[in-house]
Amino acid sequence: MSVTNGADGATWLAHVYVTLKTVVNDPQGLAIADGLHTMGYAGVEDVRAGKYLQVRLSAPSAEEAQRLAEEMSDRLLANTVIENYRCVIEPAHMA
Repeated sequence: MSVTNGADGATWLAHVYVTLKTVVNDPQGLAIADGLHTMGYAGVEDVRAGKYLQVRLSAPSAEEAQRLAEEMSDRLLANTVIENYRCVIEPAHMA
């Protein structure tokens, strides 16, 4: 575990996708699927609800930004007992 102030390196945008593990019941997903069926979307077989986060961070490389995003996800952004996560890193574009 290494916590830094982020003073060095480029700015990256981490897209963090958090979803419930498949063995965990997803009542929100079931409610969404039921609503879609009620609206006439009979082809919907399953819905799994989750969350999406964007984290802007400084790191010297994409590899380090990936490592940091995964560390943040392990420590805070996801409950790894019941959730999986996936991190995608890209250069941040200043707006």
